[in-house]
Order: sequence, then C-alpha cells, then structure tokens
Amino acid sequence: MDRAEKQELVTTLHDVFQNTSVVVVAHYSGLSVAQMTTLRGRMKDAGASVKVAKNRLAKLALEGTDYAHMGDLFKGPTVIAYSDDPVAAPKVAVDFAKANQNLVILGGGMGATSLDPDGVQSLATMPSLDELRAKIVGMINTPATRVAQVLAAPGGQIARVLAAYAEKDQAA
Repeated sequence: MDRAEKQELVTTLHDVFQNTSVVVVAHYSGLSVAQMTTLRGRMKDAGASVKVAKNRLAKLALEGTDYAHMGDLFKGPTVIAYSDDPVAAPKVAVDFAKANQNLVILGGGMGATSLDPDGVQSLATMPSLDELRAKIVGMINTPATRVAQVLAAPGGQIARVLAAYAEKDQAA
C-alpha cells in the first residue's frame, strides 16, 4: 500500500467516524473468507458496514472525532462495524459472534460514549429504529380501529333488527 492509498484510507475512515452513530470494534482472527463474506452480507442487509482497517491508520483516522477514545481498542487483527442506526451494527455483530467464536467483540463507541463488550451487547438487545416505528404506528392505529368498531356497532345492530323484521314479514 503506497502513501496515497494510506492517506485515502485514513480520509475514508475519518469520514466514517464523523458520520456514523455507532462503531463496534472486534477481533476477527480465525474467520475464513466465506465467514467474512457472510458477515459483510448480514451487515449490508441490516444497513450497516464492515471494514478491516490497519490499526495505525485507524488510530490516525480517529483523531479529531468523537470516537477518539476508542484508540486503545485497535490492537491485533481488528475489524470495525458501523451504522447510522445505533442498533443495526451491534445487533448483527453480536448475533454473528454467538455463532462464530472467532469474532470477539472488544467494544466500541456511540459518539463520545465509550462502549465495553457488555455495552455493545445491551445495544444489540434493543429494538431497531424500524421496529420502534412499527410499534408507534401500531399504537396510534389501534385506538382509531377501536373507535371505528364502536361507532359501527349501533348501525350494525339496527341493520340486524330491520333484517329480522323483514324476515318476519316475509314469513307471515
């Protein structure tokens, strides 16, 4: 990797650290290429990204960002997972780590907040932004449905009474 490529990588990582809401750092030693491809695919499906970064360059990219406190996590073969949704990257990383012992979550950050492995685990158990939106819409929609049922009930009762009288008249 020549100097220009290194500078481009540092710039790219700096932009990542500036513009994402959560970053998870993990060791990936022992993962096969197929497993890494699977991890990348799952992250992409969840709206997150994975990047293998050289530690020295990642530390340079951290300077001047809210994630500067994570510099000590970059030791050994590290991979970063990041997303705009504060739950997406931790959720996929934790789920993948449960199935693959070779992915070891070291910690991460959420802005200026430092996360240890337990903090990343806690984020992973929270519902995603889309799930929260669906719950809110459901909560808003439910009372409207109940109001419509209550308002329609008297009209339905009147229609049934009239139908019963009509059947009675036809029978007579």
